[in-house]
Amino acid sequence: MNAILTKALYTLISLFVITNYGLLLGGTMARVRAKVQGRIGQPVWQPYLDILKNNFKRTGIYHGVMFYLGPVFRLAGGLGTYLFIPAVYGSAVFSNFSFSGDLLLVMYFIFFGQLGMALGAGQSGHPYSPLGVSRGLAQMTAFEVPFALAVIAVASQHQTLSITELVAAQQGGILNWVAFTNPLAMIAGMISFLGMTMGNPFSVVIAPQEIPIGPPTEMQSSFLGMLQTNRAIFQGAKLVLFMNLFFGGATNIVSMVVKTFLIYLYTVVVGASFPRFRTDQSIRFFLGVPTLIGIAAVVIQML
Repeated sequence: MNAILTKALYTLISLFVITNYGLLLGGTMARVRAKVQGRIGQPVWQPYLDILKNNFKRTGIYHGVMFYLGPVFRLAGGLGTYLFIPAVYGSAVFSNFSFSGDLLLVMYFIFFGQLGMALGAGQSGHPYSPLGVSRGLAQMTAFEVPFALAVIAVASQHQTLSITELVAAQQGGILNWVAFTNPLAMIAGMISFLGMTMGNPFSVVIAPQEIPIGPPTEMQSSFLGMLQTNRAIFQGAKLVLFMNLFFGGATNIVSMVVKTFLIYLYTVVVGASFPRFRTDQSIRFFLGVPTLIGIAAVVIQML
């Protein structure tokens, strides 16, 4: 019983840290984008204010049960993704439940959260919601192809699907990272990560310059606050996942912060440099060169 309570306490601490880190990271990157565009930008703590504001609001609108389950499924996807990833390798507090799940389970949770949100948005009553759902699922299917190929290549290289074992195999120096031992898998995975973040040039779901869709329009009050909280957790979880897969993981909290910050900065630089793709352009892009790179990574490992 003491071991269970200790693990539960460690899990709460880990979730508290990643949630606040995700919120601060989101606020920081929003300010970086503003500086690139010549604006002052929002304060770094603005995500906290947005969540508090939305959680204090109430709504009398009812769209059906699935509409309210959508944010719950989305939050479950974010929590599941993070809790089965070792945020800090070898740490009792930040190892989470990585010993209980593998890479396939984490990939399932990523898909589960996005699919649940699509089902909830489909019942929102917004006339453009089906358009956003179709765009999001089509792009998700496209970027999952190079990501899955990158995962297959990495798992084949190290003969394991355990994320902890993959991190362990990359210890001993920077040259042991997958980024250097399997650069094609890293390139395919990092390109697919751009689509996974759904920022420019792959912001085809919300498409703010085109049509008013997405959670800020369809969800209200505490439901939107729940989605904003999950965005911080989910973003942090994906950053940690890609750090573990391609960049040797982290053996301490400082290393984790530095590596994930640089990975996130990479998406911000790309988003600030390129305009948004159309949906068909985005799908063709992911099924083109990134998929070919992923196939090459798998073939090389087989040979």
